[in-house]
Amino acid sequence: MADRRDDDLDTWLNRRVDPLAPPSGTFDLIKRRARRRKYRRLAITAGAAAVVVAAAVTVPQVVNLQLLNPATSGVQAAHSASPAPTADASSSPPSRTSPPPVPDNFRPSSVTFVGTDTGFVIGQALTPGHCATQYCTSVARTGNAGKTWSGVPAPLTGAPDGATGVSQVRFLNSGDGWAFGPELFATHDAGQTWTQVDTSGLRVTDLETVGDRACALFASCTGGGPQFAAQCTSYTLYSSPATADEWAPVGASTSGLAGGAAALVLTGTRGYLLAPDGTVYAGPVNGAAWQPVARVPCPVGPAQPDGQPAGALLAAASASQLVFACTPAPVPGGLQKKPVFTSANGGASWQPAAAAPSAGTATSLAASVGGTVVLATSAGIDVLTAGSATWQQAAVTGGPAGGFGFVGMTTDEQGVALPANPAARTVWFTFDGGQSWRPSPVGGP
Repeated sequence: MADRRDDDLDTWLNRRVDPLAPPSGTFDLIKRRARRRKYRRLAITAGAAAVVVAAAVTVPQVVNLQLLNPATSGVQAAHSASPAPTADASSSPPSRTSPPPVPDNFRPSSVTFVGTDTGFVIGQALTPGHCATQYCTSVARTGNAGKTWSGVPAPLTGAPDGATGVSQVRFLNSGDGWAFGPELFATHDAGQTWTQVDTSGLRVTDLETVGDRACALFASCTGGGPQFAAQCTSYTLYSSPATADEWAPVGASTSGLAGGAAALVLTGTRGYLLAPDGTVYAGPVNGAAWQPVARVPCPVGPAQPDGQPAGALLAAASASQLVFACTPAPVPGGLQKKPVFTSANGGASWQPAAAAPSAGTATSLAASVGGTVVLATSAGIDVLTAGSATWQQAAVTGGPAGGFGFVGMTTDEQGVALPANPAARTVWFTFDGGQSWRPSPVGGP
């Protein structure tokens, strides 16, 4: 007798089975989840592509420090004294925000500050064969009053050589700056790019900035080598808006000034030009014409290596307070008579002041707003404190051999100075009104 359970099982196995319908909304849920998975895959792919692109953009600029588009910008990167490093698979890429180092053996020839913290220096690396190009011109920047320095791009040119090269730098603010002496380059992005200004063959021997303008002396000179401001036959005062490169002569009276050397001094509202023949011209710093206002009591003399007169130095504490020092040729023994005069009416009249010490040859003169006068010489730095009738020799412990070639006061208390020999590779600072100075090394050994 057949087992009834087997018959029932066979019947159940052979019966047609209809699947149950899924819950409502099941297919919509599956579609939504599929779309989300697709979008996640696309996002991961795009993110990976972005990482590749970013790496391709940043790594060559930071690691290699190569020339920044020289064909169009006229700029070279801050140079390194050793060949540019190359990245390997085991090394981590450098930070995108890390500034490049100052090149080794950098020798600053000019300094400019736009406040108590921010300043720039320009000079030559002087390491043949190890510059980004055949040129070694470099620029360094500090944002903490000389505690540290970093490299920034520099104009694509060399040291002064007759009508070519640059040796001086001035910034009006943290963005607008100029490199000159004898060529002229301008930057309007804190030195990231530099553009050469066409001067029609004239050499720029001096440049100063104030307010929203820059003023410069364009000269016709034939001096060769580093003496870019030597053998000049005429000077013309030019002015340009700071944010543009639109240079134009400042009136007829300051055109074609003949003689040896000339100097430019600007205050907040008024500027002064010491002409080669000893005439002082003055005028507003807004681009309007200047006029002769006085004559100085001694010959101006030939140009120093930085373009400044060797026989007469002019400085201004304010729009009306001027200081003038006669600096004739030294006498045997390295001594130099240095009569000093002051004017309280913008040069209309001069009064004798205490003569500066005779030790050393004077190179640069500066005055703070408060009236302190500072004189750089080949023997050190001398200071005439406001209200005093006696000069003092500043404390310059371990000062550079050959003394100083430039001095300037940023405020009544703070000032900067450069050694006469750029090989010292230092910028010197005072924070007590010129009474004492200490060095800030710039660049490597």
